Amino acid sequence: MTPVELSRTVLHAVRCAVDDGALRVVVPSRVVVGPPGAGGCGDYATNVALQLARPAGQPPLRVAALLRPYLVREAGVTDVAITGPGFLNISLDRAVTSAALVRRILDEGPGYGRTDALAGRVFVLRVPYEVRAEVVADVLARMVGSQGGRVEIAHGDGVNLRPVPAPEDPAPLGPDAARWALLHPAPHDRPRITADHLVQSESNPLFRIRYAHARIRAVGRNAADLGFHAATRPETAPAAADPVATDAETPDAPDTTVTPVTPDLVALLADHPRVLATAGGLPHPDALAAPSRLSRHLLALADVTLAHLPAVLPRGDEKPSAAHRSRLALAEAAGTVLAGGLSLLGIDAPDHL
Repeated sequence: MTPVELSRTVLHAVRCAVDDGALRVVVPSRVVVGPPGAGGCGDYATNVALQLARPAGQPPLRVAALLRPYLVREAGVTDVAITGPGFLNISLDRAVTSAALVRRILDEGPGYGRTDALAGRVFVLRVPYEVRAEVVADVLARMVGSQGGRVEIAHGDGVNLRPVPAPEDPAPLGPDAARWALLHPAPHDRPRITADHLVQSESNPLFRIRYAHARIRAVGRNAADLGFHAATRPETAPAAADPVATDAETPDAPDTTVTPVTPDLVALLADHPRVLATAGGLPHPDALAAPSRLSRHLLALADVTLAHLPAVLPRGDEKPSAAHRSRLALAEAAGTVLAGGLSLLGIDAPDHL
């Protein structure tokens, strides 16, 4: 379950409480869901009870107590704790939500994270005649387009997008490295136009992302040579509370397990739609940093994926199992997100490197 989906789940719980007469408020159009703050717990937290307390005419803790039973019964939610002045801290069934997330990514492919939330919205970006500003504007247009909106790029007076200019022409780096050099730093940071962006080693962030994508493709080819494929259609959750993959399987059995090394990977995959949506606040300065946020997100995803890959293929005389198919599906989902994210940055994601 992604933060966007969980936000909808929270709204559904509020709507059910209102329909039952337990809460007398106008159902808001959106609620904020994010990582738990200090003193929080669980996977995500929301301040919806504080948001609704005034219109409901009740203390936030009372509103939170009213909403809790509605949230607990939502699919994929295992527990809801109330902390602080009325924050609802939500724990998710990771086995179920992880399997559903992987299936969704593999089904949607490069379209994962795309929405129509900005349909009909038009944003005007006025940029100076400068290469970095042009490239950042281009990526913002791609990201807003992924959310159903449209960006018009203009030049002239009233500039509202002016990142720190490139100190020199990045063209000698080649199209991919040049774009990365301009996009990875935050808009207020000076980009480095150096040959470091061409180094084929782990010291180069762009190389790590592209290498992770190429390794995922290679693992998929190796798995095919060994006669197994990804478990892309999980149906049921394992009975055990600990979502650890096992080697037991029956032919073609659905598998919903994840390995102990994957929670961070699942969390990053789930967060991808939110990262894409950060461009929707244009022309606010915070939204102008969306391309650099996307690049950092892809880098974090690549690093965690590379740590996951050694567990995907059988070792020695080990035979392919349901656990290997599950791990391969998770890796392929990561590859899908890496390729889609690089595409939005205008950077190629090679299958061989």
